[in-house]
Amino acid sequence: MKIIVLAKQVPDTRHVGKDAMKEDGTINRGALPAIFNPDDLHALEQALRIKDALSGTEITILTMGPDRAADILREALYRGADKGYLLTDRAFAGADTLATSYALAAAIRHIGTPDLILSGRQAIDGDTAQVGPQVAHKLGWNAVTYAEEILSVENGEATILRRLEHGTELVKAPLPLLVTVTGSSAPCRSRHAIRVQRFKYARTESEVKREEEMVQTLVAERPYLQIVELSAADVKANLEECGLSGSPTKVKGIQNVSFKAKESRRIPATEKDLEAFVKELVANHTIG
Repeated sequence: MKIIVLAKQVPDTRHVGKDAMKEDGTINRGALPAIFNPDDLHALEQALRIKDALSGTEITILTMGPDRAADILREALYRGADKGYLLTDRAFAGADTLATSYALAAAIRHIGTPDLILSGRQAIDGDTAQVGPQVAHKLGWNAVTYAEEILSVENGEATILRRLEHGTELVKAPLPLLVTVTGSSAPCRSRHAIRVQRFKYARTESEVKREEEMVQTLVAERPYLQIVELSAADVKANLEECGLSGSPTKVKGIQNVSFKAKESRRIPATEKDLEAFVKELVANHTIG
């Protein structure tokens, strides 16, 4: 079985400080550490469990981003993935979910259609939960969302436990299939020391050029250390559908909401005053 896991390197929004936002309201990515998107790690664990159960399973990790996004590909290799692909090109810059899913679908066709694609439900820097289903749509595949556990994959279909708002649901779906995995699923296993030693020099083509001669020779002699770098031209992407050109999402306005610990107000404990205070909080977007 062939599995592709879609992953994203994201700014760690769980540790937001005073410098995390720029004056225009956009994220100051340079002020936040970059991490493996948490839900995507859960998706990787589900892929690894299938690999444990089915011999001959191959897991490919695919991400789109700048050179530094190769860090999460190495992280996936340390945990049990077999191959890594970095989809990187200035043409992809500024992509919204529609343009991102287009580029990823093009890369998947280039790599070779797998039996199963797994991704996290959403990324913590956008929280849209749109990319996975959009990739499925562009490939013409069925999709199962909110998966908490893939119970089995056999006889050409997957049995999946979904975690919904008011309970769980058991579904069966035929392959090929795209599944998005929730953060309530099993956490990803830790790095394996032997795999860290094996893949610590895994590099993309661009990274190899910046390395010393010893590393360049090592990567050239050992194909498993070569992380494949793909451009828009490599995956035959239409540039009009990539990056800003292919992104119909437009930001209408941005508002920063700052909280200061020393600020306080006393609200009389009457129904009228409390109702007025709630309306004020909704109006200034503190809640709602």
